[in-house]
Amino acid sequence: MDENATPVTLHVYCRVDLVVTDPAAVTAHALAELRSANIDWSTEEDDVDTAAAELRGDLARSLASVVDIRRVGDGVPGVEFRGGLCWAEPGPPRDGF
Repeated sequence: MDENATPVTLHVYCRVDLVVTDPAAVTAHALAELRSANIDWSTEEDDVDTAAAELRGDLARSLASVVDIRRVGDGVPGVEFRGGLCWAEPGPPRDGF
């Protein structure tokens, strides 16, 4: 970063349309990610089996849990990922998207 430059925070809003051709594969991937995550379940409201059951019952939640928006700025010099939100919803797009 140029030592004289002032960092600027920008917001990027995205909408991505996806077609899920294998819901079972998406759910299986989400469950594998959940089980391999470094989560201290003693500090959570539920346990890994309850969380896994929730993912099995909600394809949109499963998909959103494995999408990695941290890679949006990969390879762009001078851009640092600070945080974001990714979600998936069934049905038509919301107004404004």
